[in-house]
Amino acid sequence: MTADFLSRLQFALTASFHFIYPPLSMGLGLMLVVIGVIYVRTKDPKWRRLSFFWIKIYGLIFALGVATGVVQEFEFGMNWANYSRFVGNVFGSLLAAEGVFAFFLEGGFLGLMLFGGNRLGPRLWLAATILVVFGAHFSALWIVMANSWMQTPAGYTVQALPAPPRAYMTEFMQVMFTPSFIPRILHVFFASWTAGSALMLSVSAWYLLKKRHIEVAKANLKVALIFFVIFASLNLVMFGPSQAVEVTTYQPLKMASMEGLWESQSCAPLFIVGWVNEAAQTTTGISIPCLLSLLAFMNPQATVTGLEAFPPDLYPPINLVFQVYHLMINLGVLFVPIGLLGFLMYWWKGKVFEARWVLWLFVVTVFLAEMAITAGWWTAEIGRQPWIVYNELLTAQAGSPSLTTTEVAISMVMFIGLYTLLFILFIYLLNGKIQAGPEPLEEVESVPVASLPNTFRQVFRRRGARAS
Repeated sequence: MTADFLSRLQFALTASFHFIYPPLSMGLGLMLVVIGVIYVRTKDPKWRRLSFFWIKIYGLIFALGVATGVVQEFEFGMNWANYSRFVGNVFGSLLAAEGVFAFFLEGGFLGLMLFGGNRLGPRLWLAATILVVFGAHFSALWIVMANSWMQTPAGYTVQALPAPPRAYMTEFMQVMFTPSFIPRILHVFFASWTAGSALMLSVSAWYLLKKRHIEVAKANLKVALIFFVIFASLNLVMFGPSQAVEVTTYQPLKMASMEGLWESQSCAPLFIVGWVNEAAQTTTGISIPCLLSLLAFMNPQATVTGLEAFPPDLYPPINLVFQVYHLMINLGVLFVPIGLLGFLMYWWKGKVFEARWVLWLFVVTVFLAEMAITAGWWTAEIGRQPWIVYNELLTAQAGSPSLTTTEVAISMVMFIGLYTLLFILFIYLLNGKIQAGPEPLEEVESVPVASLPNTFRQVFRRRGARAS
């Protein structure tokens, strides 16, 4: 194994582990806003109980997301020095904007959201929650913007001297709004919202299966189910297909790899499942005729460019791209009937609350949503190979020249050990909070005397002494 291969593997590991948390924080954050709005409008105490409960979950997810995200910025410098030199004048401004404009907004109001529930009024607490959630989405916007520039770079020029070559920004708006940015950020948002609503759906269904917190679980499941159906359906019908149009137009080799399409053809099929034999240059499986042409060009007779039109040395790992892409597609399709099934059973005399097999289906949905999101990111990143900046810088040229295989291997072992411990700790804490469930309002809204200023503590003690 070479240092280059291990660096790729290490970044794939750290990025994939990190990306468990941001989609959940964005999706769960939006659902927290929904719950907060419902409470402000209805004053029903069960929604306040749910707010206190889910904000604890949000805080845990946010902490893991920050801890695992910082690591990747160090990897840019340590493992990918040539890449950092090449893109620093473009990429650096986007990452800096994410830290200055988004992360500080999110972090600044996070304390009010996490600890202000029994001190702020409902409206101020909701306002703090909205600002935190806005900050999380604003942060994702800059990150996806930077990644989209790597996919479809624009608004820059490359200067060869002084060596090594470097990209310099020429038009900030073009860098921000590359051709792939808008379709990708919408797809990311709706996928994240689907995952967040799936998390609420999963926990609510689990409580109903265990016959615990039944009243709040039924209310939470109803709201989560409605939004799950909406988000999953829109992502499938609108924002997923828009990605196909963008990739076909600006990254045709990636699209050909995603579908294992070897020969350019009209009425190109879309595979449901299949296998790509790269040696024989064949793809077999179950497909729907003309659907790829329809999705890519809105014309079932349009011609889609095949792999044979490109140099073989620029091919990504075709079968791997094909498999993860279709895993994402098939899971995305599956979410809609799952949601509609629950929705119909709810309206049919509330049968969904007693149908154990449906509730178990809801429980596993959050894991399937996370799997679909990870598969989508793998499709985007692996499908771009062998380029790290599309058509400008090869991944093989982007590493750190002085980095040795031993150094990467040692850090790899450390990352695997550390991330394993972090994941075990995350699951342990998450399970503990879910097992505890929503606490009664008299417990979560009471302010401990020890947490009050000295003057107020003295007043409480005096009153207690008089009462005794």
